[in-house]
Amino acid sequence: MAGSMLASLTTAGVGGPAGKLVEAGTEQEIIDAVSAADDAGEPLLILAGGSNLIISDAGFGGTVVRITSSGFTVNDDDASCGGVMVNVQAGQDWDELVEYTVLHAFSGLETLSGIPGSTGATPVQNVGAYGSDVSQTIATVRTWDRETRAIKSFTNFELKFGYRTSLLKRTTVNGSPRYVVLSVEFQLGLGRMGTPIRYAELARALDVPVGSRAYANDVRREVLRLRSAKGMVLDPPDRDTWSTGSFFTNPIVPESEASGLPVDAPRFPAGEEGKVKLSAAWLIENAGFAKGFGLQTSSENGRPDQSSRGADMPTAGGRASLSTKHTLAVTNRGGASAEDLLGIARLVADGVERTFGIRLHPEPLLINCSL
Repeated sequence: MAGSMLASLTTAGVGGPAGKLVEAGTEQEIIDAVSAADDAGEPLLILAGGSNLIISDAGFGGTVVRITSSGFTVNDDDASCGGVMVNVQAGQDWDELVEYTVLHAFSGLETLSGIPGSTGATPVQNVGAYGSDVSQTIATVRTWDRETRAIKSFTNFELKFGYRTSLLKRTTVNGSPRYVVLSVEFQLGLGRMGTPIRYAELARALDVPVGSRAYANDVRREVLRLRSAKGMVLDPPDRDTWSTGSFFTNPIVPESEASGLPVDAPRFPAGEEGKVKLSAAWLIENAGFAKGFGLQTSSENGRPDQSSRGADMPTAGGRASLSTKHTLAVTNRGGASAEDLLGIARLVADGVERTFGIRLHPEPLLINCSL
């Protein structure tokens, strides 16, 4: 499918034409499509749920392989040891998988409810939310190694997971991975109780102490409620959900750098000696960018006026803005281009750096574009 517009395949709703678009619904079809592009020397972009990338308005001139494989198998041979193995195809819708595991009393994924996208993308980004991430449950990832032209499986340890990153992400350039994910195997616990609640906001919603457990069904319900309130569950009529989710990662900085911030700036353990994790949302809001920044309202004299900081700055004409529910999401309000979304993100990143001296970095992959 030459010339297919990629905007309709992404949750942000932006992206120009593909040179060639190939759909691959099985492991062999994925390998064949990737190998054909490599044999032809064409640039390659892997796409599935389209929830974690911004594709430029110029599009992608090479081959886009859209992974549509789905389904999973459950091996409960190890149930006597208190767990099950769930092997999941790369194109499987993530939240459908999470819902299944919760309904069948497999614990470990419940706090990751409502995250849009495909299962194959989760190990690349080490997807996480509400105090947990997929590195805590992934056993192995099966991939196609484009360099050696062979199947390559990685153990959890070999994936070298970090905060929103992995070996798979670190070996991906402009959306073109060395290792193409074919399937992911999770090791999950058995029982209707979820894993310990590590996130204070979720613990409050469940009315349990941090570190205690709650029924996985209840955890899923509250996570979906919290995410929906932030515009983080896909809902086409709600323009706040036309985004890549959180656009910026929480910065991890040396403690000396964080010491210059106001005392009320949130700080969290970073898992690295001498470093702390900061809240990107706090930095954005305290640099003066409110929810809805970039939207236009009518002022008393009838002229457009910015609804928040930046009235004297060029924005996207109201086509793109920060979410009205959550300052971490850059949203397509209708008719936005990739450059509109990036323009809002640049203003925010520049403003945070000007105010606090800390540069925010994008979480989604930026394809043929940059901040």
